[in-house]
Formats: sequence, structure tokens, C-alpha cells
Amino acid sequence: MFLSVYFILGILCVLHIVFNYNKTARMMRKIPGFRFNFIVGNALELLVSPEALFAKARVWASQFQGIYGFYVYPNSCINIYNAEDVKIVLSSFKYHQKSMIYTLLRPWLQNGLLVSKGAQWQERRKILTPTFHFNILKRYYPAMVDSTARLLEVLDKTNEKSTDIPPVISEFTLTTICETAMGTKLNEDGGGKKYKDAIHDIKNVLFQRFVYIPLAIDFIFRLTPLYKRHTKSLSTIHNFTQNVIKNRKEQLKDISETNVVNDETDKDLHYGKMRTAFLDFLISAQKDGLTDDVGIQEEVDTFMFEGHDTVSSAITFCLLLLAENKEIQNRVVDELQTIFIGDTRTATLEDISSMHYLECCIKESMRLYPPVPFISRKLPEAVTLSNYVVPKGSMCHIHIFDLHRQESLFKNSLKFDPDRFLPEYSVGRHPYAYIAFSAGPRNCIGQKFAMMEMKLVLSSILRRFEINPVTKCEDLKFTADIILKNSEPIKMKFIRRLGMKIGSKSDDV
Repeated sequence: MFLSVYFILGILCVLHIVFNYNKTARMMRKIPGFRFNFIVGNALELLVSPEALFAKARVWASQFQGIYGFYVYPNSCINIYNAEDVKIVLSSFKYHQKSMIYTLLRPWLQNGLLVSKGAQWQERRKILTPTFHFNILKRYYPAMVDSTARLLEVLDKTNEKSTDIPPVISEFTLTTICETAMGTKLNEDGGGKKYKDAIHDIKNVLFQRFVYIPLAIDFIFRLTPLYKRHTKSLSTIHNFTQNVIKNRKEQLKDISETNVVNDETDKDLHYGKMRTAFLDFLISAQKDGLTDDVGIQEEVDTFMFEGHDTVSSAITFCLLLLAENKEIQNRVVDELQTIFIGDTRTATLEDISSMHYLECCIKESMRLYPPVPFISRKLPEAVTLSNYVVPKGSMCHIHIFDLHRQESLFKNSLKFDPDRFLPEYSVGRHPYAYIAFSAGPRNCIGQKFAMMEMKLVLSSILRRFEINPVTKCEDLKFTADIILKNSEPIKMKFIRRLGMKIGSKSDDV
């Protein structure tokens, strides 16, 4: 019996040496980080709830100086939030490949632009880049105006009562991405809600696969109840986006056969032209042999998710900060009054481009509360970051949340101060100090679309309502997620401004 015990202990000791003293592990030990536990390395640091993990990551960011590592055999991971290190990784196409974490997204997004790599990514990016040119974006504007008008009606009905705002804004952004980039209306059958619920559920499953290492192995994952949840959510999501594609193809077929615009959703009332949707480009690319049904599905899934969830997060936190900082809210209203001079008309694109201070507020909000709090890349070769050699094949997590709060980059960094983004105060700032839309070759393709949407909806809300806080910034309890989310409701009140009534959705824009 003693021999058996000694034999087992011997095997465990050998495993510990193999796991935690190999070449990669020895390199990781030289990088600031955590004590290696017997066999499991640093795995125990991650075995906490999503809320606790987010909170711990902030403690680690203050404990270390811009870089720290994790190691769980055979995976090495480096965490960076130093602008120079971020520049090294993001500025070079050499490090453009997303890390292993994103492979967990493949059953959902497959080879969409977010997770694809190499020649496929370059070809898709080339196809999709023109869909976000300003001349195309301005054709989306009438649908954005209609969607914003419906949002204002919803906020009106809150009757100045405390309202949980994230679900309301999420409904707005989902409707907007459908009616602009996808060129189709949401069916009023609860499909949109089911889609959003499925996204929420699948992200919870993905987090558990990320934190609990064995679940990242497909064979083990398929044996758990989580796999059934994952499969059910995937089915809901893919059915929803397949219907979006089907509906748009049918609309385009009808238009082609009749050569008549028979649906007001496709008519651009301001520019007098047919609206060209993001989805239309994909369908056209399919006809030219540049993609297929699977390729269209991949990009629609990617942009339906990214185009509504990230923008929803950005709008929510900007509203929260404006509600809590009345002086800044009033400065935005003053700017809007200067632009509109008492006119209650709907904002035009020219008006949107004049909202300079509001844009500063949006950028400052996204500095403090970036919709995507971290991104991750694979390092195909050893690279020196902060004077430490990071092993080849490591994952590199870029913590945007912590980068944006570096006191060395932003003085009094926890203060909401939109003046930071005025031109005179931006001179000399490190080009990788602020990366709310990522940076480098894989920067966000839809950032102009997002900024146009955010400026329209925020200006429309502020022209009609005074925003009062219920939830405070100090009450926020974030959860580790793909998108920055609070673990509890975010509530505020919308008080109607006397004499303010901007144009309805039928107004000319």
C-alpha cells in the first residue's frame, strides 16, 4: 500500500515538474505574476465568480506595473495595459491573429470578421470596408431617426419613474442594426427578445468555458448540461439571423423583379436613393462568387452581435455619467441649443457633425467604461514587452479598461472629464492611450456607424429629457464578460423638458 502511495506521489511530482518547470513555464516565472501552485500553476486565481474575477483583475492592475502573467499548463497568458506594449502588439499585422479564447466563439460566429485570420480575414475586410464609407452610412440615417423616435416614445411612457435602462437601449440598438445594416424590420413576435436572451445565455456559458479550464476541451464540454444550453442558444441565434438574411433576399428579389421600391423601409427620404445595406453587399459578393451562404451567415451573426451589444453598452454608460454629472449634462444641452436655436426639428447629419462637445462626452465615457473591456491576441513568436520576454504561442490579453485608467496617461483618471478630448488637450497623448475602438489593422470597422448612432440618440434624448440618476457609478458591480456589463440593473429617471418636442419619425431628415 505504501508503495502505491509513493508511486502516485512520484507521478504527481513528475507531472508538477513537467507542467511547471518546462521552458515556457520558466520564462513565465520571470514575468510578474502569481505563485505557481502544485501541478495547476495559476489556475486557482481564476476559479471565482464573473463579478469576483472582474474585481480581482482591477486589484491586479493596481498591484502590477502594466504587465503580469498567468500560466496553466500548457497555456501561457500575458496581461498588458501599458501603452507602449499595446502599441507593439496592435500596430503590427504580425500579431493580428486572435487568441485561443476566440475559438470558443467559433460555434456561434464561425469565421466571421471578429475571429477569422490571414487571407480570409483580409478578403472579408476588403469586401466589407466600403459598407461603412460615409456615403453609405448617410443612407442608414433615416432608419436611425425612425428607431430613435420610437425610443423617445418608450422613454416618454416611463412617466419619470425609475427605469432600468440597459434593456430599453438594447432593444433600440438591435432594432437599429436590423433596419440599417441588415435592411430588414424586426418581426413583432418576440423574436428580438429571444435573440437577446440567447446571446446573454451563450455568453454565460462561454465565460464558464474560459474560467474552468477542462470545459474548454470540447469532449468534456459535450458531456455537461452546459452543452445543451449552448446548443439551444445557438439554434435561437442562428435561426434569427437566418430569417434576417432570408427576408432581405426576398425584398431585393421583389425590388429587382418590379424595379419599383415597394417598401418605405428601403427608400431614403432625404437623399432620394435606395438604401444600400451592409447585408446587400454580402449578397452581391455572393453573386460575384466572393462568398457563400455560410460566409453571409458568419458576418451577419458577427455584426448583429457587435453592432447592437457594444453600442448599447456605450450609450448606457454615457447616459449614466451625464445623469450623475449635471454640469456636464447642461453643457451638452447648451451646445444643442446653440445648434438648434429653439427649433424642434429632427437632427440632420450636418447637425450631428457639429456636436463636438457631445462627441467628447461619448469618448470620455468610453474611456472610463469601454464597451469591450479587453481584447486578446496570439503571439506567434517570442516578443519583448516591458523588458520581459514573453514565450512564443502565448495569449496576450490587452486590458483596455485598465489602460484607459492609467494615471500616467490621463491625469485624475477616474474623473469624468470630457475636456480631455478637446483638440488642445489631446496634443501629445500617446496614440495607443485610448483604444475604445481597438487600433491598428484590426480596428473596429464600424466605429463611424457607432458614433453617428450614439450622437443621434444621445442628442435626441437630451433635447427632450433631463436625465436624473438613480443608480450611481459607485454602485456599479461589473461582471467579467465579452461586453462591459453591470451585474445589476442600471436605473435612471427621464424628466420631460418643458416646451421641448423634437420632430416625429415622419419628419424630413
